[in-house]
Amino acid sequence: MTNILDTIIAQAKLSKKETVKQQRIVESAIALFAEKGYANTSTSEIARASGVAEATIFRHYGTKDNLLLSVIVPFLKEFNPLLMQDVIQTVKPEDHETFEDFLTALLRNRAAFLQENKEIFQIVVKELLYREELRKDLLPHIQLDLVLKHMYKALDRYKASGELADLPNEMLMRMIFTCIGGYFATRFILLPERSEAQYEQELKMLLRFILDGVRGKG
Repeated sequence: MTNILDTIIAQAKLSKKETVKQQRIVESAIALFAEKGYANTSTSEIARASGVAEATIFRHYGTKDNLLLSVIVPFLKEFNPLLMQDVIQTVKPEDHETFEDFLTALLRNRAAFLQENKEIFQIVVKELLYREELRKDLLPHIQLDLVLKHMYKALDRYKASGELADLPNEMLMRMIFTCIGGYFATRFILLPERSEAQYEQELKMLLRFILDGVRGKG
């Protein structure tokens, strides 16, 4: 499972565009953002953790906002297609006889990915909610067309077998992704302090809720 924080740090170390000081700043910023949250991390704390003067951060990045963007956005722009391809190649409808099996595999795959990268997920989602310029900069790189193509293929397959209601794919996707998106936002952002047993129970209930809503007749 891909760990985005580790990959960003590795990329920063390999980047010839970054000085040694910038690499230390980036690594320290990522660690502090993950530990304390973006809003609760000051540039002075990043400076102390990276062993540089606070003025060095301002000289390289201008503001903490620009530091965040310089760390996360370029990575997501470059690697998001690969992240999308990973789930598409890992969870294939042809490998799962029923829609329930396919959806279960998809949910578990994405839950494991978000658990591995929950700090990045928390930062990005929170900032997307409040920063319009970030939404405009990042959303075009989400590669939704890849996800939709994959999901439409799966929906067509299971509609043909009679498992799913004969509804437009767009409608089915809105129903399914609204439930999944709300669940992941609650699990990793709004109410993250839950036990694994509670998460497992909620995941099973989510599956039942979705399946009851999209099943075909009979």
